[in-house]
Order: sequence, then C-alpha cells, then structure tokens
Amino acid sequence: MRRALRVVGEESSPDPDDALDPAAVLAAVAGGDLDAFGRLYDDLAPLVFGVARRVVRDPSRAEEVTQEVFTEMWRQAARFDPSRGSVRTWVLTIAHRRAVDTVRSTQASRAREEHAARREPTDVAGPEDAVVTASEHEGVRRCLDSLTPLQSQAVRLAYYQGFTYPEVAELLGRPLPTVKSRMRDGLIRLRDCLEVQDGA
Repeated sequence: MRRALRVVGEESSPDPDDALDPAAVLAAVAGGDLDAFGRLYDDLAPLVFGVARRVVRDPSRAEEVTQEVFTEMWRQAARFDPSRGSVRTWVLTIAHRRAVDTVRSTQASRAREEHAARREPTDVAGPEDAVVTASEHEGVRRCLDSLTPLQSQAVRLAYYQGFTYPEVAELLGRPLPTVKSRMRDGLIRLRDCLEVQDGA
C-alpha cells in the first residue's frame, strides 16, 4: 500500500491524498519520497504515454519515452517552478520534448545510414551560418520573453512544441477562447518585436 503524505503535526483525515495538490507531491518527490513519486506516476503516466505515442507512433518507443520522462522528473523535481505553470503542464512538456527528440534522433540516424550507403558528400554549414542562426534564435527568445506569461506559454506550446489549441487550453487550464485571444495578441507582439529587431 502506498504511504500517504501528511503535513507534520496535523490530524490524519479519512482521505489525506485529496488534500494534497500536485505541486506539494512533487515537492515531496524532490525530497526523495518514493511514495510521492509513485503517486505522480500513477496519476500522470497515462497522459505522458498518450503524448509520447501521438508523437512517436510506436507504442514500444512511447513506453521508453514515458520511462525517460519520469526519470527526468525524479532528477529535476527540485527545479520545478510553480509560478511558470502546473505540474501537469511541466511533465507533459517534458514528455513532448522527449518524444520529439526521439523522433529526430531516429530520423537523423536513418539519414546518416542513407548517406553512408550512397557515399555522397554532405553540405556542412560554415561558421557564418552558425552565427546567423544563433543570433536569430536569441532574437526570438528575447521577443518571447517580452510577452505576458500566458501569451508566452501559449505560443511556445502551440508553435514550438506542436500542441493543438484545445491541448494548449487544457494544459494551461484556461478556456479555449481565452487561449486563442492571448495567442493572437502574442503573435502580433512577437511579429512586431522581430520586425523592430530586423530593422535595427
């Protein structure tokens, strides 16, 4: 039986788990509480697996991604910042990133094998290209940071992590019309910011 988490000095209630929010459970995980980790795993593993399978398509790979996500959650629990979103958003964002990385790694491996088989020379970007790319990425990051927290979260989830508008609304715990409105405003501000940078 899983050990229930309780606040020291308080009387036990019939169902103490109901009184605890995910952030409190994750804080216990950060302190090395395996029971708390088990509770979060039970609560979030189906969602994590669903996100991973939607991206990687292969159930066995999705299971591997799920295990990697919870390994990372265990190691990084102390770095969770509740001011930047919910535990669920944080974990599912990790899941999506891990799944995308898995797909990219598989594609890159396949591409390397194909290149090796054909023995064709590949184009390598020069240092000038690397500098331009790094500068562009830094400019986008600065503009994203200039948005409101909700605008920035919505844009990052939808356009950089591939979530649909309804999924973004669910992850952020906001009504879909609100998310669409904030995302539209955020994209306008992002465009204006990038235009100013390009003209500088």
